[in-house]
Amino acid sequence: MRFLVFLLWLATTAVVIFLVTQPVSLNTHFITSMVIVIIIAVLKMFDRKGMLRAIVLALGTAVVLRYVYWRTFTTIPPVEELQNFIPGILLYAAEMYSVLMLFLSMFAIADPLNRPKKTLKPDSPKPTVDIFVPTFNEDAQLLATTLSAAKQIDYPSDRMNVFLLDDGGTDQRCESADPRAAAAAQERRRELQQLARDLGVNYLTRSANINAKAGNLNNGLAHSTGEFVVVFDADHAPSRDFLQETIGYFYDDPQLFLVQTPHFFINPDPLEHNLETWNRMPSENEMFYGVMQKGLDKWNATFFCGSAAVLRRSALEEVSGFAGTSITEDCETSLGLHAQGWNSAYVDRPMIAGLQPETFANFIGQRSRWAQGMTQILLLKNPLFKGGLSLAQRICYLSSMFYWLFPFARLTFLFSPLFYLFFGLSIFDASGAEFAAYTITYILVNILLQNYIWSRVRWPFISELYETIQSVYLIRALGAVVLNPKRPSFKVTTKGETNRRSRISELGGPFYVIFFILAAGVVATIYRLVFQPFAADIAMVVGGWNLFNILLMGAALGVVAERRQLRTSQRVSIDRPAEIIYGDRVIPAKIDDVSITGARILVPGNVLRQIKPGEQIIMRFQPMAPLASNELPLTVRSVVRDEGGAALGSEFTVVDPRQYELVADLVFANSDEWVRFQASRRKDIGAFRGIVEFISLAVFQMVRGLSYLFTTAAPRGQRGGDAPAASPASVPQAQAQSRRPAFVGADPNAVVTSGAGATAALHGAPVARSANPRPDR
Repeated sequence: MRFLVFLLWLATTAVVIFLVTQPVSLNTHFITSMVIVIIIAVLKMFDRKGMLRAIVLALGTAVVLRYVYWRTFTTIPPVEELQNFIPGILLYAAEMYSVLMLFLSMFAIADPLNRPKKTLKPDSPKPTVDIFVPTFNEDAQLLATTLSAAKQIDYPSDRMNVFLLDDGGTDQRCESADPRAAAAAQERRRELQQLARDLGVNYLTRSANINAKAGNLNNGLAHSTGEFVVVFDADHAPSRDFLQETIGYFYDDPQLFLVQTPHFFINPDPLEHNLETWNRMPSENEMFYGVMQKGLDKWNATFFCGSAAVLRRSALEEVSGFAGTSITEDCETSLGLHAQGWNSAYVDRPMIAGLQPETFANFIGQRSRWAQGMTQILLLKNPLFKGGLSLAQRICYLSSMFYWLFPFARLTFLFSPLFYLFFGLSIFDASGAEFAAYTITYILVNILLQNYIWSRVRWPFISELYETIQSVYLIRALGAVVLNPKRPSFKVTTKGETNRRSRISELGGPFYVIFFILAAGVVATIYRLVFQPFAADIAMVVGGWNLFNILLMGAALGVVAERRQLRTSQRVSIDRPAEIIYGDRVIPAKIDDVSITGARILVPGNVLRQIKPGEQIIMRFQPMAPLASNELPLTVRSVVRDEGGAALGSEFTVVDPRQYELVADLVFANSDEWVRFQASRRKDIGAFRGIVEFISLAVFQMVRGLSYLFTTAAPRGQRGGDAPAASPASVPQAQAQSRRPAFVGADPNAVVTSGAGATAALHGAPVARSANPRPDR
């Protein structure tokens, strides 16, 4: 049967290639392509599953292949003209990379798998589970809430053990030659040992920090015996239903090694914070966890994302534990287990709440690690040549790893128009009519395909923006790992930092330089239109491409123009009844929002006329978990009164570490809160409105970013993530171990967006000879 399917695919491919390579007139190609554009636009209004989905992808593929054929055999400058040929072939290579990523990604998400729920039944057998919370330098307060949330998971306590795996208190660090570093490590070890005793969890450390997080997890394996292992990053607090919604999948498949769940974040990343898109636009990682992982699951290629997952111990023991060759141990471990014939599953329900890097510098540091780690695996354990994988798994892993090569293509697209505008080089041979027939239709199909597949999880050109802001720095990180694949080392991603004032990021300089270079391209465009009217068609096309790049870079200026951010603890909206104990009075109230450091409490009427900031109160509420206490002491920090009552801004006054159980119950226990918030942002605004939204955002952020040159500046001496210390009341400088929301390769920025998408167009546009150009992977 497999052989027959293979023959069918082979025959279909041959037919498609035959049709794509047939000579047709420009009019015929243009009309055919526009008909396909209309068909895709119409089919977008129907169910995007099954046969209709296949038809849309097939039609889009036909237009892309036709473009590739034309681009390959018609538009590359002659090799004799080296000044045109060299930049021309680089542009062509960037476009072909994008086309390859498009096809790899389209294969991966051709038929996403929506697994039916398998909630654990009360009478089901309960296997033993060990929960690992690895830590390196995270604050005890953050760890207390994560550990408390893990302890409260709805599962028999005699079948579950929680382990705090401390890599910051190893013998190596406690015996450091630096007296201050050694004293800090010793103090940390004592503090976390006491915290573990207070919370009733197991504390583990080791002699040396070998293989970073992978080694830490393997040390946990060596000192535990549970049938299954759950991993939560230090800033990844689980909801109570985590095991109830995941363990059941292992009953049906004895070869299942992994159940991965989404990473949900309760704070915006630097782009979302600085552009103020957090509450209205889908997050970057939702493209990966909302669509891509379900597509990978169809091909048994879902991979471990470092946290929020359940793994079978016997499978890990078969491959000697977590892999440590690369600095992305999660994906590397999954690759090895898939190659051994083990299966994986993806459950699309957010059941952890984590933190993202708050500053642009820390965001780039995190992404550099992901890019280097995935490239390491590509170079050292290439899935194309690794035995034991199916063809589909090889394609899916390649998609995830190739994605991180996007800086090469993105920077090529960014600077290519300037070769013509500044130097008059013709690196893309095409006439105006050919541009209209091939490139414009290619761009339209790309935009529609992107919107068809990702509409609810990624708006137009947002992937291009994410890639642009990363490329300037990731290109160097990728170069380093290509030259020496074994050199990169694991670096923990800093979280919980704040900006006490608005400022330009310490990494923002290159973006301003690039912006002004592109702006000079606008001047060059005007010059050519005025003084070379005979080539106006070329100047308009290439100038339009450069103008799109300016919009991208203008939005990037908004990202590096970092807004003031004092709050290190993200507030989460909830609606839970409570009582306030004030003196000898018990007053009904409602908890309106909450963080791990405090809560906003609404008290109706005027019963709290006398209360003032600084006073102590007690909040009583019904926990979702069976806890020993239901009372939490608070300090009032602010009081806002109106005709309806009073709103109290309060800070938790935690005097007993076990009170973190109540804090964790308030903030993290109910995963329905994450599901509702995520659904509120997943809106299909359509391709046209999405383009308008992006243009308006880019123009506004361009102006805001440029204004920062005159109104703010980076603090002297402040580098990396050196933000001022947060107040004791705020969430600690949580330097949580980093993970991969996105695509550790097949990231949420990539796939169809850049791919063949508008690559050649708004990004691989022609810097043409007779005329003319052409977002993202």
